[in-house]
Amino acid sequence: MDLGLKNKIAFVAASSDGLGKAVAMELAQEGARVIINGRNPDRLGATQKEIEVACNYKVLAIAGDLSNPTERAKVLESIFKEVNHIDILVTNTGGPPAGRFEDLSLDQWHQTYQLLLESAVALIQAVLPGMKQQQWGRIIAITSQAVKQPVDNLILSNSVRASVVGLVKSLSNELGIYNITVNNVMPGYTKTNRLLSLIDTNPDFKDAINEIPLKRFGNPEEFAAAVTFLASERASYITGTSLAVDGGWIKSML
Repeated sequence: MDLGLKNKIAFVAASSDGLGKAVAMELAQEGARVIINGRNPDRLGATQKEIEVACNYKVLAIAGDLSNPTERAKVLESIFKEVNHIDILVTNTGGPPAGRFEDLSLDQWHQTYQLLLESAVALIQAVLPGMKQQQWGRIIAITSQAVKQPVDNLILSNSVRASVVGLVKSLSNELGIYNITVNNVMPGYTKTNRLLSLIDTNPDFKDAINEIPLKRFGNPEEFAAAVTFLASERASYITGTSLAVDGGWIKSML
């Protein structure tokens, strides 16, 4: 199946590791020109080389913390020095700290807002003029299964990621006229360093595999395939949706 992604320009946030890295690799293998980002320059450089070897073309890698307004502005400036528009935006971040409500400070809530919502809003604001001008675009938010069914001990993620879903649904209504689709993808328990860290530090996560009908954790590549489809021409009539890639963990019918 030709996904129609050849030479599309894709910016994948937080893509030096984990789900973001898998998405960037999958998009690149489908012919998109990917721009990757991460806070750790060494890890970002290693990912850049890995994608370049796999796909045989130059990858633009820009280090920076997208939750920090100053660093985010520098990242965006660097991107638009190299390209005049972005076709595909994948918003993504690391996860906020685990913890219950009374364990968390107002500062941690504010930091989570900056990490999860403010960064997504700012990136969308930056790429939207180019998408509207060319009458084509794909905006895909990576959130979490927690936006549909809260995960115990992850109240920061449960709460603030849900606001990203409201943003996605609202934008899908506003931007459809410009042939821009806006969707949300909800990863379940997937074998990333984030999940391994949660399992190591919190006993509640050790038995999570028993809650999954498929009785296994997902692979990042399985998640990346779903995101890549939504970024493609083949998904041109899908917008405003939240797609779970969770092995059946979410129990609701809708």
